[in-house]
Amino acid sequence: MNPTTTFANEAGPHISISAETLFHVGPFVITNSQLLGFFGALLLMGILFWTVGAIKKGSRSRFMHGIMMLFENLYDTTVEVIGDKKIANKVLPLAVTLMLFFMLNNWLGLLPIVGSVMYNVDGEHVPLLRGAAADLNTTLALAIISMTTAQLWAIKRQGFFGNARRYLFNPIKEPLHFFIGLLEIIAEFSRTAALSLRIFGNVFGGEVLLIVIAFLTSYAAGIALPVFYCLELFVGAVQAYVFFMLTIVFISLGLPNPEGHGSHESKPAQEKV
Repeated sequence: MNPTTTFANEAGPHISISAETLFHVGPFVITNSQLLGFFGALLLMGILFWTVGAIKKGSRSRFMHGIMMLFENLYDTTVEVIGDKKIANKVLPLAVTLMLFFMLNNWLGLLPIVGSVMYNVDGEHVPLLRGAAADLNTTLALAIISMTTAQLWAIKRQGFFGNARRYLFNPIKEPLHFFIGLLEIIAEFSRTAALSLRIFGNVFGGEVLLIVIAFLTSYAAGIALPVFYCLELFVGAVQAYVFFMLTIVFISLGLPNPEGHGSHESKPAQEKV
């Protein structure tokens, strides 16, 4: 294999629903979505560390005010949905990290070099970079982390058997509740699938839309694309926020209400989603 990096000059757009393999590191496969996701994660960590340092130094720039307002709004939303400040303080880091990871990587996926710079792998040209959320493996993995966290919080607050009683009922004494419990078990898997497919479908569809518009408009792409780029910037941020909201809502569903019976649901939070 003699991999090289070139710019694409193909007659038509390159569209693949799955991420392409670039190389191997021992037994591990490195794909183009993982590569961009890795750089996105490093960039996010750099921004956050720089922000913390700037705040400690007393920086009051507009950017700092914007960051602080964002975190305050996300914190208020989390407290409103969870209903307990102590739990919200522990849930917030994961939910916000997932949101910022997706938002930043969604925007990085719109850079002109993504999809246009090709990598030669065994004589076949594949895109060197691909949006992290445009890979179903990435969105599914983070959705599993989100839903597993929701189950762990439910077990922590209600106990293992207390959490199990949300799903398991006596089919003879309570046939209706037994049927509802089975539906709830199916719902947990469907929520995981919906959480991963929602952001994957929107981000991948957006990237395909930009590729098709650029191909169809040809030399007029410089006029047509900016409108769609602005739209995708907005969609990328909205989908990241939706992932954040669904994460904290699903966690709240497994928490006991103030009376200690059933699951805690927040109607205002669900209306926002």
